[in-house]
This record gives sequence, structure tokens and C-alpha cells, in this order.
Amino acid sequence: MKKILSVIVITSFSLGFTQAQKAVQKIDRKALVTRHNVVNKWMDTLASLTVGNGRFAFTVDATGLQTFPEHYAKGVPLGTQSEWGWGKFPNSGDFKFEETLKTYHFNGHEASYSTQGNSSQRTKDAVNWYRENPHRLQLGNLGFVLLHKDGSEAKPSDIQNIRQELNLWTGGISSSFTFDGEGVKVQTYGSKWNDAIGVSVQSGLLRQGRLKVRVRFPFPTNQFADMGVNYKNADKHTSRIASSANGRATVSHDINGLNYQVNINWTGQAKLDEGRPHEFVLTPNQNSDQLEVSFDFEYLTKKVFTQVGFGSIKSSSVTGWQKYWASGGAIDLAGSTDPRAKELERRIVLSQYIMGVQGTGQYPPQETGLTYNSWYGRPHLEMHWWHDVHFALWGRPQLMENSLGWYNKIKDQGLAIAQRQGYKGIRWPKMTDPWGNESPSSVGAFLIWQQPHFIYMSELAYRAHPNKETLDKYKNMVFATAEFMASFAYFDKETNRYILGKGIIPSQEVHKADLTFNPPYELTYWDWALNVAQEWKKRLGLPRDKDWDTVMQKLSALPQKDGVYLEAESAPDSYTNPKDITDHPSTLAAYGMMPMSKMMDTTVMHKTFDVIWKGWNWPETWGWDFPMTAMTAARLNLPEKAIEALLMPIKTNTYLPNGHNYQDGRLTIYLPGNGGLLTAVAMMAAGWDGSKGNTPGFPKDGKWNVKWEGLKRMP
Repeated sequence: MKKILSVIVITSFSLGFTQAQKAVQKIDRKALVTRHNVVNKWMDTLASLTVGNGRFAFTVDATGLQTFPEHYAKGVPLGTQSEWGWGKFPNSGDFKFEETLKTYHFNGHEASYSTQGNSSQRTKDAVNWYRENPHRLQLGNLGFVLLHKDGSEAKPSDIQNIRQELNLWTGGISSSFTFDGEGVKVQTYGSKWNDAIGVSVQSGLLRQGRLKVRVRFPFPTNQFADMGVNYKNADKHTSRIASSANGRATVSHDINGLNYQVNINWTGQAKLDEGRPHEFVLTPNQNSDQLEVSFDFEYLTKKVFTQVGFGSIKSSSVTGWQKYWASGGAIDLAGSTDPRAKELERRIVLSQYIMGVQGTGQYPPQETGLTYNSWYGRPHLEMHWWHDVHFALWGRPQLMENSLGWYNKIKDQGLAIAQRQGYKGIRWPKMTDPWGNESPSSVGAFLIWQQPHFIYMSELAYRAHPNKETLDKYKNMVFATAEFMASFAYFDKETNRYILGKGIIPSQEVHKADLTFNPPYELTYWDWALNVAQEWKKRLGLPRDKDWDTVMQKLSALPQKDGVYLEAESAPDSYTNPKDITDHPSTLAAYGMMPMSKMMDTTVMHKTFDVIWKGWNWPETWGWDFPMTAMTAARLNLPEKAIEALLMPIKTNTYLPNGHNYQDGRLTIYLPGNGGLLTAVAMMAAGWDGSKGNTPGFPKDGKWNVKWEGLKRMP
């Protein structure tokens, strides 16, 4: 008897999920996933592959290890990063965070913001130090030493006959190549439970003493990005062989206040020796053509040596990834005749792997995951929505909640920001670190659209588990977030309404803080989130908050002109100045990321969509703008436009062979694009509050055969 697929339908905002049923054949998930295994046949620097567990990630070149990190530095770098691996340069200037603050006057309200706009050299130095510290570290390069017969080391061009495959179902990478006519076969796995990788090597070069394995520790660059290839500054950090015994050794590394170790296990006879500064080389005895070796990175909170071998790492990877793929949702586009379906399915499957391997830990991820630093390795909280909302829609809410609990740990920092600026509740920072510390920024200090994200994700958690336990877990943060939002809205007595701004920069960041007020997306988000917070009050048997109701009742209407929503009320000439029609077209988010509300006129939004679609400067957008546009198109019953948006041929909407969303040479990978894609296709398939029919966001032209299971409706 065929199983019945439960399709989730939301009948009202407050009642949660009810079920309708549609009989479909169960998706063969292994076939779906493995038909998108990544295969490399040359040393493509934009096609490096990653193994890991969402808290620790390790990216390899075509040899299966990080043999040529310099060669890949300008592509997708060969990073080794963890969520615990943070360092800090000495504060030699004795800078105080207060030195980064500047007082501004908006709407008769005086407040201090941590910005980059101050003029003195001392202040600039303080700002730079607090932007750059702490910074995420590249924990080490693990690569092969491949030697020619004359003893010289291999160059990338010496690696021939490459065939490398990432098996998405198991999380393993199989690499084969020849060097000087000798074959090399490598298997690489990342542990699902430890911050460890395991490698199995088979080659006659081992018997010849011409294949070794090395560990090398780079020094941080103190720059926007860190590709893990700075081998200078050897005197500024220390590393040593802390212990060595048969089949194992421990290397200790102390850098910028962080002390950690790499525990190395291997099979057979081998010896670990020091090489160049901060380099350690494992040389196998020449009595076998096989070697298994594992590397376990440990922050020194425990003193017992961890015995993690290749076999156990492989087993954990296979078990963990099969469990990941078997759980939650799936979308199968096989049988579609639209020529775009295959590429869309490839992006969907690879994005699930990328988001699973790069960002499921206890902190919000950075925009380049655990591969290399962008913005010094710091997470940006306005991007947390794009990183994690899809997990809930794909039936994996626990992965979203892994980092949602972090907000409770940084509540004191958020309370301090709000108090410093004269507001109630919690103001969440924008660019931050694992401890919730604010980072100076001339843009980030004035962004507000990260504020309601906590309420949005908490509501998704409640929809997944609609019980008092969930309410009790997040209620304090939900209410404190709403309290700030209500407090932040400015009441204009002359017009008898609440205004957002001045003193804000909207998600379309081209607008100036001292001039901008009432952007449509932020207005809609404010109204929606305050409504949700009131709903949480009701669920808990608490009275409604009168102040929140007052703000919602008198919140400014969405600004429009000539039947088109403006970028902000302060921008009456929206869509006419080329400088204004760049960056994020986030006016669309008011009815893409947001559900239908009393504020929204869909006729006006439809016309707005047409104006933006035809006139926007799309090459100057970001990866998440395309799924955002697709979500708006879907809600407007424009499914063909939704597909076109997801696959728009723009550079920042490029998806590399490894599945990463490419932006430019500075951001060769960009996780918000991958996460946004998954959010958009989930809602296009499973629908959203108030949508009708199956797959409401896909065209009904007979060319799309969309099978899905395990997805949840979007608000």
C-alpha cells in the first residue's frame, strides 16, 4: 500500500497547522541526492569541496586535502574553521569601546551609535581595532607533500588525470589523480560528532617516500577576509609537538589568546617531525602503499587525548548524512520538461548540503560559513533569517533552534545597547561576535530589520512544537524584542502616527540614516512582529500590551506614489535616480518575506513589482535578492516570474559547480543566497498562510513535475 503524504496547510495565523492529504509516490531520496554528486576533473579553484558537521568545516582541493592553499586563495579558499576558533590581537592602544561612539540627534531624541564616522586618528584606530577583534581563525592547513624524484615539491600543474567526487549521501570525498605517472587514491571524511577529519590514502608513492602529510599553521591577516595562507609573522605565535607515541601525536598551537591542539592518529609506522616554522610533517615508513590518518581539532577545555580514527570518522559521516537526508523535506523535479528544472534541482540539493555542513552550530553563521572570513569572520544578524529560516520550512526546526538559543546568552549586550540609546527592551546588534559584542559600522549601527528576526524564528519554532515548553523557552526574548520595537517607533504629534526613522538605514542600504524614515518592508515587519508578540501573550494567558497595540493602530501606512510603493517615505522619487535603484530591492520584501497584512494593497504591490522587475539595476544586487523577489512573485500569483527570479542570469545569482552562491572576487561564496533559495522553493512548493492548491509558486503550464514531502508552510 502506498503511503499518503501529509501536506501542511495553514488555515489561520493563530491556529497553526491542519492537514490535507495528497497521494503521491514517496520520493527516492538517495536517488534524488546522489544524482547531484559533485564531480571535478581538473583543479578548478572555484570548485573546492567541503566536509564537516555545521560547527567545523574543512575544505579541500582536487587532491582531497589542502595541498595547494595558495593556488586556491583567490577562488573558494581551503579553509579549516570552527565556531570556537576565535583570536584577538593585543589592544596595544588601550582602546575603549566608548571611543567608537558618536552622538546623533534624530526626532528630538539623542542617542550614541558605534560608527566609523568619527574623524580623529585615535578614534579611527579604536574603530578599526573593535571591527577586527575578535576575529575568526584559520585553524590549520592539512595537505600532502608530493615530491618529485629530485626532491622538489609538486606544483598544481603536476597533478594529472584528476577525478574527484563528493558523495552527498555520505559526506565523503573520493579523489584520484596521478603524479609523475604514479596513481594516488584518497578518501576524505569529516566527523559528524567531533571537529575532526579522516583521510585514507593509497599510492605507491608511500613506499617510495615521496608522499607525506603535513600540518601547517597560518597567521591571521587582520583583514576583511582571511584565506588561511599567511605564513609570515612566525614569531607572533607558537606551535610544538606536545606529545608523540606509536600511531599518534598531539600538536599544540597558541595564537592570539587561543590555545588549541590537533590530535593526530595514523595506522602503521610513521614519524611526525617539525619542518619549517609552524609546519609538522608526518612521514610514513616505506613498507606500505596505504595510510589512514585523522586530525582532531580541540579547544583545550579537556585534557584527555581523543582517539578518533579514520574508520570512526567515516562511520559517523555516513550515518549522520544519511540521517540528515532522510529527515525533513525533499523536492523532486524529475520528469519536468522545463529545461530549467535540472539546474534548479541541483541548486536545491547542493544548497541543503552546504547549509548543513557550514552553519548548524550554536551561533549564527558568518556569510561565508566556515570556509573563510568575510567581515573578519563575524556573523551579521540581519542575515540570520536567510541562514536559518529554511531549516524550519524544510522540517528541520532543531537546526534553526541550535542558534536561536544564543540570543538568550547575549541579552545583556542587547539590553545595554537599548538603554544607552534611551529605548526599552533589547536592541539586537547587527555585526557581532560569539559574545554578542557590537562592531562599529556606519551602516550596521542604524539597521533595524534584524530586530524582528528573533520573533519570526521563535514563531516558526512554535509552529513546529506548539506547546507551552516552546512558549516558555522564548517568551522573555520575544517580549523584550517587541518592547524595543514599540519604544523605537517615534510618535509624530502633528500627523498623529508612529514613524520608523529618522535615524535608520533600511535593508536597501543606499539610503542615509539622517534622512530616511518609513521604508515599507520595515513598517510591515514591525506590524507583523508586534502582532505575533501579542499572540504569544494570548497563548500564555497574559493581557495584551496596550503600548504595542497603540503603535500598531497608529503605525504609518506604507508610503506610495502614483500607485507604487516607495523605497521609503523619505524617497519620493524612488525608481527614477539610478543611484537609488541599486542594492537590495527590499520594498518587495514587504510582501515576499512578509505574509499578507492589513497594511498591504496587493494591487499596489503588483504594480511595484512590475516597476522593479523592469527597471532595477539587477547586476548591483546580492544573492538573497533573487529568492526574495521569487517569494514576492509567488504571493502575487506570478509563478513564472518566481522561476525567472531564482534563475536570473546575473553574476551574483551564479551557483558554482560545488553549489555555492558566487558574488564576486571578494565574496566567492555567500550562504544567504543558498539559504534564501531553500526558503523560496519551500514556500513555492508547500505554500504560505492563505495560499491555495498544491505547489502554488510553480507554473501550471504542464512543464513542471513537482513532488515534495516533509515541507512546512511559510507564514
